[in-house]
Amino acid sequence: MRRGSGLYRAVAVSGFRRYATYRLATAAGVFTNTVFGFILAYTFVALWSGRPGLGGYDRAEALTFVWLGQALLASVSLLGGGFEEELQERIRTGDIAIDLYRPVDLQMWWLAADLGRAAFQLLGRGVVPLAVGAVAFELALPTGPGRWVVFLGSVVLAVVVSFALRFLVALVAFWLLDGSGVNMLSTLLGIFFSGMLLPLTLFPGAFGEVALLLPWSALLQVPADVLLGRHEGLGRGGGGARRAGGGGGWLL
Repeated sequence: MRRGSGLYRAVAVSGFRRYATYRLATAAGVFTNTVFGFILAYTFVALWSGRPGLGGYDRAEALTFVWLGQALLASVSLLGGGFEEELQERIRTGDIAIDLYRPVDLQMWWLAADLGRAAFQLLGRGVVPLAVGAVAFELALPTGPGRWVVFLGSVVLAVVVSFALRFLVALVAFWLLDGSGVNMLSTLLGIFFSGMLLPLTLFPGAFGEVALLLPWSALLQVPADVLLGRHEGLGRGGGGARRAGGGGGWLL
């Protein structure tokens, strides 16, 4: 058991170092996320100026949602770029047979590598856009360390959910010769139902209720609400939560 744990830790560290070597790509990603953060932020400013309290968020909370999305975008692989294409290629070529013969769990191996990737993306591409957003706009960020700790825990869970979704998509390659179409569909679903475009509390009626129950909401909507203090007590784990009247957030 200890040997297995040590192996997966080594794989996670290797995943972190692998992405850390692409410094120019990381810098370009930080710049892109920051630029798109400003575009979305000013869009939200215009939208919330006309309708204050839209979706149960005030303007500072809505802007926090924007910049948090840019901070988590690469970590939870909302636009792809993770392991799924590599795994699909190994399935297509038959190299997956070698992986299955190895004395390690295939799923845990890829999960460990993806956790290492996500850790680097959070530090390398997530911190700077959020810091820039906090300087340029008034954000509703917590001042105490407690909520930040819980938020980081929710981010870890978001990465695990993201991995599970992408792992299932990658396994489709066992039945399809080309998984690019499924990958694109998965990306579109993730962008729409994670809250990246708009908070899911803005979706009307039963459609909004269903969107909040889908697994993609765990990628951004739930971590954002945790950071904003909209999950309290058991609600931090998703239990005992209900949607507030008027479409505003989740409260215990």
